[in-house]
Amino acid sequence: MQGFEADAGLASVKLVASDMDCTLLADDGSMPSNMPELIGALADAGVTFCAASGRPLYTLRAMFGDYVDRMALLSDNGAAIWCAGELVFKDLIDVATYHELIDFTLADGRGCPVVCGIESGYLRTCDRVHDAFFRRFFTEITYLDDLDSLDADVNKYTVYFPEGDSEEVFARTYRDAWAGRFSVTTAGPEWIDFMNPHVDKGRGIKRLCDHLGISTADALALGDTYNDVQMLEAVGHSYVVANAGEHMRAHARFMAPSNNERGVARVIEALLAAKAR
Repeated sequence: MQGFEADAGLASVKLVASDMDCTLLADDGSMPSNMPELIGALADAGVTFCAASGRPLYTLRAMFGDYVDRMALLSDNGAAIWCAGELVFKDLIDVATYHELIDFTLADGRGCPVVCGIESGYLRTCDRVHDAFFRRFFTEITYLDDLDSLDADVNKYTVYFPEGDSEEVFARTYRDAWAGRFSVTTAGPEWIDFMNPHVDKGRGIKRLCDHLGISTADALALGDTYNDVQMLEAVGHSYVVANAGEHMRAHARFMAPSNNERGVARVIEALLAAKAR
């Protein structure tokens, strides 16, 4: 696999989309210190930066703070898209259907149901024991004694596996039960994510490109794990970070330095240098 320096077409890029956990964010959860300046420099060069994540929209907005209106957010694996201060797309799971998913998770007994609403994440009070971990991903959490009466606008359903065995559970139980009705993916060892069948990061990037009036051939994406595959395959410039699993290399053309080496920032710096030539 070629290194990121081998991408000769960087000057044509008009959209940079990056996964968050284990891609943009280091293992300690920190963002490159110069990201505000890089996002601003990209915007000044006519390039949109997009954080493409399984995290909810309100969490991403809080993470990017004052410069969020100069960029795009693809949240909940593409179930909501925010661009330049405006919500341009949302896709909701109907109430009866997400209650089916809750019931399935509870009957299986191995994971914690997390109902991802537009305004809040909804969890059972008995799962508050994991609150410190949940707060890394959900800045707004509503705890309920049970989820039986929940009736909220929901665009993703996810299951948290405290034992870190999501990939095994997905392969043995969830994939065959639900893949025909949902876009289902693991998002690291702790999560299985459910979106409506026409929702994933790849379709999200295509929707964002349509909104921006650009071609996916002029989009660049960086990722590290399974829920990034469709996004990497949708764009003209596909990168995995060096810390990604070996299986991810089949889905990208170039390799960026690892998340701890601030690989996303280094690719953006190379892009800006190519634009300046």
